[in-house]
Amino acid sequence: QVQLLESGGGLVQAGGSLRLSCAASGSTFSNYGMGWFRQAPGKVREFVAAEMWNNERVEYLDSVKGRFTISRDNAKNTVYLQMDRLLPEDTAVYYCAARSGGRSWAQGSYDYWGQGTLVTVSS
Repeated sequence: QVQLLESGGGLVQAGGSLRLSCAASGSTFSNYGMGWFRQAPGKVREFVAAEMWNNERVEYLDSVKGRFTISRDNAKNTVYLQMDRLLPEDTAVYYCAARSGGRSWAQGSYDYWGQGTLVTVSS
C-alpha cells in the first residue's frame, strides 16, 4: 500500500509558476514509477507527466512540454511537478499517482492515487 498526499496548489496569475509536491508513505517509494494527472472542470482526467524509475525517462502531455518538469527525490519519498508559464487552461485538480508497471501515460497502469490539489490560473 502507498499513501500519496499532494500539496502546493493554489491561485496564480497566467505566466506564473507553482511547484506541486506529492509525498508518499507506506511502501518503498523507489519501487514505483510516478505520474501526474489533472482534471479540469467538466472534463475527463488526463495524463500530464510521468517519470520512469528515477527519471531515467520522462514523458509529458504535448501542451505542457517545455513548461512543466517532473522530478523525484527518493530520500524524501516525494515527487514534484514544477509548472512554469502557466496558462488559464492549466486550471484543474492535479493528482499524483504511483504504478509498479505498465504504460506511464495510462491511468489504468496506476495502483495508487492521491486526493488531488487544485490549481487555478487566472487570466
